[in-house]
Amino acid sequence: MVIDKGLGKNSFMDLMETGSNYIDCVKFGFGTAPLYKTELLLYKINLAKQYGVTVMPGGTLLETAVLQDVVSEFFNTICNLGFNAIEVSDGTIELSRDQRTELIQEGIKNGLKVFTEYGKKISGSLIDAVVLADTLEVDLKAGAELLTIEARETGMGVGVFDEQGECRLNLLDDVLKFVTDTDKLIWEAPLKSQQVLFLNKFGPNANLGNISPGDILSLETLRRGLRQDTFTFGVRTKKEKEKEFFYVI
Repeated sequence: MVIDKGLGKNSFMDLMETGSNYIDCVKFGFGTAPLYKTELLLYKINLAKQYGVTVMPGGTLLETAVLQDVVSEFFNTICNLGFNAIEVSDGTIELSRDQRTELIQEGIKNGLKVFTEYGKKISGSLIDAVVLADTLEVDLKAGAELLTIEARETGMGVGVFDEQGECRLNLLDDVLKFVTDTDKLIWEAPLKSQQVLFLNKFGPNANLGNISPGDILSLETLRRGLRQDTFTFGVRTKKEKEKEFFYVI
């Protein structure tokens, strides 16, 4: 998941031309979507979809709609604009379990992919592994596709990361004790060191989010073992080579 914090028309075209093969979803971060001229916003949404990339507004925009009691208007607007996904989060506000489920189901009812997010945006907030596991289970039952673990766009001082962006490994281990299917998680990992950590921990297909547009290809090289940090990803064992040979035959 790539975070777009304000790309213009040409930059967004460049992003799609060079990186769309390696992007699953573009999120117009926070509440930036309403700040574009409508013509530019429509261009970016339609172009992303032409390249087969899911596109959604940031979860903060939906949180604002909840706070202002204009949720129906929110869904009507983003559907009319052509967004094909939403993010349900409560990083800034508080949502009851019933409200969270209702928003997920409303998104599905409107034909949208629904991603959810767990964690608060306030600096110093941590992950409660038990609550995370419970939230993931109920979100998936309600119809959500994946759950993102909050780390903000900086990757520092929130969630599993400390103020320097280093992973709190004890918290990560706690999460793994209670979450049985990590394939359903997206780890916000804007920093290279974080990307390397999660790829080494969960494999080259780990779901990563809040990736800067300028880091798409460099991240893909990490996934393919084309950089020193994950070089072993690209080295097949003799047994793997033999298996591939016999499969081809």
